Amino acid sequence: MPVEAREEQAGGKATRAAMVLTVGLFFLWGAANNLNDILVAHFRQVFSLSDLESGLVQSAFYLGYFCFAIPASLAAERFGYKRAVIAGLLLFAGGALLFWPASIAASYPFFLLGLFVIASGLAFLETAANPMVMVLGPPEGAERRLNLAQAFNPLGSITGIALGAVLILSGPGGEADPGAVRLPYLAIALVVLAWAALLAVTPFPAAATVATRGAGSPFAGYGTLLRRPRYMAGVAAQFFYVGAQVGIWSYLIRYVSAALPAFSEQHAAGLLTLSLALFMGGRFIGTALLARIDGARLMFAFALIDAALALAAVVSGGWFGVAALVLSSFFMSIMYPTIFVLSLRGLGPLTKPGASLIVMAIIGGAVITALMGLVSDMSGAIRWAMLVPAVCFLVVAAFARSHRGDRP
Repeated sequence: MPVEAREEQAGGKATRAAMVLTVGLFFLWGAANNLNDILVAHFRQVFSLSDLESGLVQSAFYLGYFCFAIPASLAAERFGYKRAVIAGLLLFAGGALLFWPASIAASYPFFLLGLFVIASGLAFLETAANPMVMVLGPPEGAERRLNLAQAFNPLGSITGIALGAVLILSGPGGEADPGAVRLPYLAIALVVLAWAALLAVTPFPAAATVATRGAGSPFAGYGTLLRRPRYMAGVAAQFFYVGAQVGIWSYLIRYVSAALPAFSEQHAAGLLTLSLALFMGGRFIGTALLARIDGARLMFAFALIDAALALAAVVSGGWFGVAALVLSSFFMSIMYPTIFVLSLRGLGPLTKPGASLIVMAIIGGAVITALMGLVSDMSGAIRWAMLVPAVCFLVVAAFARSHRGDRP
């Protein structure tokens, strides 16, 4: 076999190994993200919290994304995507291990600190892993490739919700125990550390390991990005999308409990699992549709449907409102990766700082969830909080409409 052919074959194997391990990252942070939805319900009972106070679970979590996205981008530029991912996994594991002493102290602020540290690690993972998937193949396939990788994120979410419902939430008439989180988060920490070790010993292609920082200020690119209205519209769209997604999932158990009083929290968590299954199915179906339909056009239609479903949850309540919220997850499926790709398209050397600002936009999960909790507390009914994600989906629809017809 010629030397060139052997080199091409070795490069192909390295790329496939990189993709497989990266897909595992999407699974891991999916489990961590959606365990928060269980924690919102659990801590509300353990610490006797209002909706606004229990929503601080998401606020602390997504604040970590906001604070560490730019450091993660700088690390990716200085050390390459792979090392940034490993650093993120170590932070992720460290935050999970903090749940053990927090449960012993039975301290809500201590738990929030642990969530903040976990999210700081996930900021590294998302800032590095998403653009890494985009460069591991031809640019015209980036949108489909990232949607496919992201399809494994809800599989992790389903796993996290299922385990959390069994291991953390109390059954009917049971007493909520702050120590219920110890073993699940210890297991997460051990799995994450093992994955970091596996990444460290696996060869990755140059696109995932090369440092790209050049001369001059490492922050120079951010000033350029802030002067690009179309890119900043993408940051705003991601802020509102993530806020809507996190808010709906965070309060779904609460909504079900109010709409269907005969349902226990564990049964309500089953409906959340169904939502995530629909979300995962939407990712795979959306990936197939993107081979035939422009991503912005598909997202425009999906965003309008989701806005209508959120409004249905406001005006209907009962089983119809619950069904509308559960179904909304299917149409949310393609939004995060599609916004990510549309926003970064054509940025060239600004891709890494551009990715970090998109990840910072995940702070929408903190702001919108807290806003929904405030609306619920002020109105006295959780269903009115669903007005907030309805407006968020309209913002996403406007962004998608502005990108219809774009080509890579």
